[in-house]
Amino acid sequence: MNVMTKPETTHARAVVKAPALSPDAIAKPDLISVEAAKAMDLAMMTDLFKAHLNPGQLHFMKLLGFHKVKVESAEGMFYVDQNGRKILDFFGGFGSLAFGHNHPRILEARKKFQDEKRHEIAIAFMSQYAAALAHNLARCSPGNLDMVFLGSSGSEAMEAAIKVAERAAGPKRPKIVYAENSFHGKTKGVLSITDGQLYRGEFKLTDNTVRVPFADIDAVEAAFKSDPAIGVIVLETIQGGGGIVQAPAEYWQKLRALCDQYGVLWVADEVQCGLGRSGRFYAFEHYGVVPDVTALAKSLGGGKSAVGAMIASREVYMKAYGTPKTAMIHAAATFGGIGEASITAIEALNVLYDEGLIDNAAATGGYLLERLHALQAKHPKIIKDVRGKGFMIGLEFHDFSQTLPMVLRPIVSVLDDKLKGSLSGFVGALLLRDYDVLVAFTEYNRNVIRLEPPLICQSEHVDRFVDALDSLLSRGIVSIVKDFVKSQVK
Repeated sequence: MNVMTKPETTHARAVVKAPALSPDAIAKPDLISVEAAKAMDLAMMTDLFKAHLNPGQLHFMKLLGFHKVKVESAEGMFYVDQNGRKILDFFGGFGSLAFGHNHPRILEARKKFQDEKRHEIAIAFMSQYAAALAHNLARCSPGNLDMVFLGSSGSEAMEAAIKVAERAAGPKRPKIVYAENSFHGKTKGVLSITDGQLYRGEFKLTDNTVRVPFADIDAVEAAFKSDPAIGVIVLETIQGGGGIVQAPAEYWQKLRALCDQYGVLWVADEVQCGLGRSGRFYAFEHYGVVPDVTALAKSLGGGKSAVGAMIASREVYMKAYGTPKTAMIHAAATFGGIGEASITAIEALNVLYDEGLIDNAAATGGYLLERLHALQAKHPKIIKDVRGKGFMIGLEFHDFSQTLPMVLRPIVSVLDDKLKGSLSGFVGALLLRDYDVLVAFTEYNRNVIRLEPPLICQSEHVDRFVDALDSLLSRGIVSIVKDFVKSQVK
């Protein structure tokens, strides 16, 4: 049998060449490089901020002197500015920097992940990193809080929380109770339960909400009794934007009992007060109660990544999304649980326990409260109240008129409402300018300075901050005002 063989071809495979770029090809815009951004001076930063970010916000930054700072680096408890000045951080990014700036273990975990070219977005597949993070969050959570949704922000975590609760409560009970002076985020869903006219901004919001005073259990019970359509109540365990406001233990214990009695689901917003800031992993753990749903964000990303999480009981989660038909109603978004964000949060949770940071928040936070109470006793005409837990503390000043000599009080008191926040602003600006200390403020009670230092804060940092504040307040109100005014004309 003759076998005919195919002759070998000597023809090379044709190479398709890319067309040459024509003179009309898309040109690269005038883009700033990473290195050029790093080298940018304050004048150019200001110009670009006004041109492309938020011109109105720049007004407040100038009042406080924050516009004069270019942060070049940050480590531990300190920022370092363009002049090499080390700024003690008692602001903490509104609670986002529990581990301080650039914690070495978190940096190393991220570098290893990058060096090994691990996968980031694996929507089509299961992610070992998202699964491990969800497991860790369930193990950190008390009771039956064990079903996790991963996102990228506190607002996203709270959106997931109210959606899972509303779905589980059912269509006949769509109403949601929220508290006065609450802050749950700026996206449109949670904006409906954020009690701030500034943030609401005349947007058309959902109308299935019921507003009650914070920490008023009688008001909650009256609402539950009068409206059987209420299915969910959403509360910050410690109100951050409201001025670091707490409710007593009995309130939370009665709330849990009322929710069980009336079949209402309780969502605890722990975005700011959670992850050890109060001296327990969750602030509600101080009161021996467990909500049906909770949410974390801020420091969950280890200060290096944007991570938010909703944690619900399995019963609630399965009612909402427990079948193949309903499973995708609120499934993970594109960036929810991506690789590097998840491993950053995994390492952060391990650091939290390995370094005893929750215990440190309780102990050193207690020392900070103790020193601030002593300062209040020394300056009673200036400091009205000191309150909080762990490293979530509010320092409230009297209305401006009350800090002045008696003869001036009646004259100035008519301006107290307009002057609210002025003293806290003066103090914050001068702490930065003269003492290299950064503090924060609150959204609703503008007389309050908010203190949320990293959980790595030690007693020497507390002493430096309190001694600086003492030195500043000892100047007296008139001198503080004069010094602030001078800072504005330079």
